[in-house]
Amino acid sequence: MSTTTATGHRSMLHMRSAATRVADPLHGPTALAAAAARIAPYVVRTPLLPGPITAACGPRLLLKAEHRQTGGSFKTRGAANAVLALGADRVVTGSSGNHGIALARLARTLGLELTVVLAAGAAPAKAAAIRALGARTVQVGGGVAEREARARALAETTGAVLVPSSDHPLVIAGAATVGTELLADAPDTEAVYVPVGGGGLLAGVCLAAGPHPVRVVGVEPARTPRYARSLAAGHPVQLPPSDTVADGLRGQRPGHHTYPIIRDRVDDLIAVGEAEILAAAALLRRHGVDAEPSGAVALAGALRAGRRETAVAVVSGGNTAARLHTCTAPTTAQEDTP
Repeated sequence: MSTTTATGHRSMLHMRSAATRVADPLHGPTALAAAAARIAPYVVRTPLLPGPITAACGPRLLLKAEHRQTGGSFKTRGAANAVLALGADRVVTGSSGNHGIALARLARTLGLELTVVLAAGAAPAKAAAIRALGARTVQVGGGVAEREARARALAETTGAVLVPSSDHPLVIAGAATVGTELLADAPDTEAVYVPVGGGGLLAGVCLAAGPHPVRVVGVEPARTPRYARSLAAGHPVQLPPSDTVADGLRGQRPGHHTYPIIRDRVDDLIAVGEAEILAAAALLRRHGVDAEPSGAVALAGALRAGRRETAVAVVSGGNTAARLHTCTAPTTAQEDTP
C-alpha cells in the first residue's frame, strides 16, 4: 500500500518549500552543517553496506548502517545536537526507547540529569537499558500522546529542558546528517527509503535531500500510518495508540516541525504490514545485519515497492533485546515512577 498524495504535494509545493528552506535558519544548509560539526565527537560516520540481493530490488540496494551508530541507532545524532546546542544540565524527554538510550549515554558522558518518560508497552529491555545508564524513567498509561504530554508537564514543573525524540528543529537537523552522509557517499542514489515514527528522521532526510534529484520515500507500519493519513487529509491527524512490532515507530500524530517539512518534500509514503517487517528483519539477520524490527521497516518498504533502482534503505537501529543485554554497562538503576 502506498499513497500518491505525497507526490502530488511535492509537485505543487516543492519550488516554494525549497525557497523557504534556504531562508529558514533552522532548516537551511548552515544549520545542517553546524549540526554535523557539533555532533562529530559523539557519533560515527556509519557506512553504506551492500544490501541483500532480492528479486524485488536487484543488486543496487545499499543499507545505511545506523544500527552501528553510537547508542545503537540514529537517535544519537539528534539527541547530541539538541543537548549540545541548548547547553542544558537537566533534560526531560519522552521516548519509545532509542532516543532515551541515546540521551542517557550523553547524560552519563556530560554529567547531565535526565528523566525519560515511557509509554505503556515500551520495550522492557530498552527501559532497563535507560536505567542502567543512570537515567530516571517515568512510565505512563496510554500511548505516545500521553507520554509526550507527561514529558512536557515534567519539564514545565521542574525547569528542565524538554528534548523531544523527533519534533524539534535541532533534533531534526541532527537526524539530517544521515541523509547528508549517504548522499555524499552515494551521489547517484535514485531513492532513499526511510522508516517513519515521529518523523524526525524522514524530515531530516527531506532537508538533506533538498533539491537533489533523489526520491525520498517514507515507510510506515500499516498499523499506524499517521503521515499518510495526515497528507491525505491535508492537516495533521492523530491516530489511536498502536501495538506494531516496530516499537520505535508508534507515533500517533505528525509533529509541528516535522509535518510541513515532510509534506513539502517527501515523494511517497508506503505502509508495510507486520509480517513484512518481521520478514525484512529476518532477511537482514541472514545478511549479517542485526536490526531491530523498527530498523528493518525501510527495507520492508523497498521490497514492497519492488523498483529496480539505485536505492538506500536506512537501517535506523539495532537495539535488540540481546544486544542491549550484552552491550549496556550496568550502573545504579532508578526505579520507575508511577
